Amino acid sequence: MYVGLDLGTSGLRALLVGEDGAPVASLSESYQTAHPHPGWSEQDPAVWVAAVDAVLTRMAAERPEDMAAVRGIGVSGHMHGAVCLDSAGAVVRPCILWNDTRSFAEAAALDATDDVRALSGNIVFPGFTAPKLAWMAAHEPDAFARVAHVVLPAGYMNFHLTGELFADMSDSAGTSWLDVGARDWSPRLLEAGGMARAQMPRLVEGSDVGGQLRQDLAARWGMTGTVAVVGGAGDNAASACGVGAMREGQGFVSLGTSGVLLTGRDGYAPLPESAVHTFCHAVPGQWYQMGVILAATDSLNWLSRVTGTAPADLAREVGDEISGPGRLRFLPYLSGERTPHNDARIRGGFLNIEQATDRRAMTQAVMEGVAFAIGDCALALRQTGVELQSLLAIGGGAASRYWVKTIATVLGVPLDLPEAGDFGAALGAARLAMVGCGAGTVEDVMVAPAVRETVAPDAALADAYAEAFQAYRATYPAVKDLP
Repeated sequence: MYVGLDLGTSGLRALLVGEDGAPVASLSESYQTAHPHPGWSEQDPAVWVAAVDAVLTRMAAERPEDMAAVRGIGVSGHMHGAVCLDSAGAVVRPCILWNDTRSFAEAAALDATDDVRALSGNIVFPGFTAPKLAWMAAHEPDAFARVAHVVLPAGYMNFHLTGELFADMSDSAGTSWLDVGARDWSPRLLEAGGMARAQMPRLVEGSDVGGQLRQDLAARWGMTGTVAVVGGAGDNAASACGVGAMREGQGFVSLGTSGVLLTGRDGYAPLPESAVHTFCHAVPGQWYQMGVILAATDSLNWLSRVTGTAPADLAREVGDEISGPGRLRFLPYLSGERTPHNDARIRGGFLNIEQATDRRAMTQAVMEGVAFAIGDCALALRQTGVELQSLLAIGGGAASRYWVKTIATVLGVPLDLPEAGDFGAALGAARLAMVGCGAGTVEDVMVAPAVRETVAPDAALADAYAEAFQAYRATYPAVKDLP
């Protein structure tokens, strides 16, 4: 048996899988995020420790024989968070999370520093780890002076499980301290961020064993024998492992709170100015790239709150089949935007509202706006030289066939809908544990799920959506400087 832990922003999930890679049981525990000031987002790592103990203690009580057979654990975690430890391994301050924007000035300064984009392969976003430590140095100097080590959330969970400080490449690539091409900490990037290599965890590949589960925890959770803990992965890389998006052109469109268009890469081909994220994959010799939009289903959730209509009911009103783009246009920049604009100040809106505009038209416009934003991500990815070949549609928004059909037509790429099942970040983490423990190779274990339907682009409507997409793309330059 193998355990995949998905350390998310709102909760922790444990997935138990068998030797064949099939899920056996799943349990989760939720926790809260603190927002002590506008733009701040923090969590006490102690809540993660309590959550993992709660879920695995329950798992041991419910499935003692299966837990006794566990031989490996993999951890997936939300990326970019800064967990600062003192020389005794104690947490210095609450973790500053990925969606915390306080360090925007420090991010801009680092991004403008010589060699930073070239070595890290990415723009320095305010959510990345390095600007958070620069902010601490400027605003919390006493706390910063105590920092002996910095780990990411998944790395902290590894530390709790094993007592050792190690981190995988995919997670570390989002710090702005890693030379993403060389897959190692960069002396130049560390210097630019005011950090030292001695403060960094040991690097391992996500499918390599990083340490062994502490005996006291193994006994508490009913695990017998030696239990390996692998490097694990950042959440998007783990999700890619869960759906088999490992090689060039294989990827997925994720319609969650935010939106992600991700593809595997067989080589390193960064293009920072496009705001595409270029990160190490969770397995050796592979990378992945993704475009990220900040409000995908969150845009529909916003419309739901405004109209007092449940998101599922809004989706039902537009039906299943597309008939061409509407004249009403929606800009999904409710929280700013990442790819391709890297603009934290831009905000969303509707254009072309008229007396005849109704709720259905607004829902259609929201779905089209999100589809066009994902189209922007696709253009940015294609500029790096990748050809999008095989894409899965996953996430809550993929339940709307209308939305999936719209995105397929905008991208000009068929989208596969997987059969019902468990193939997210927790499964990817468990698969990494399987590979690390010798249960199979990456090619054997990281397979794509069965497909229940392929949604093809609507060729008859392709030109109409292409024209609407170009009109959408022309809108951002016209509104970006509005007060």
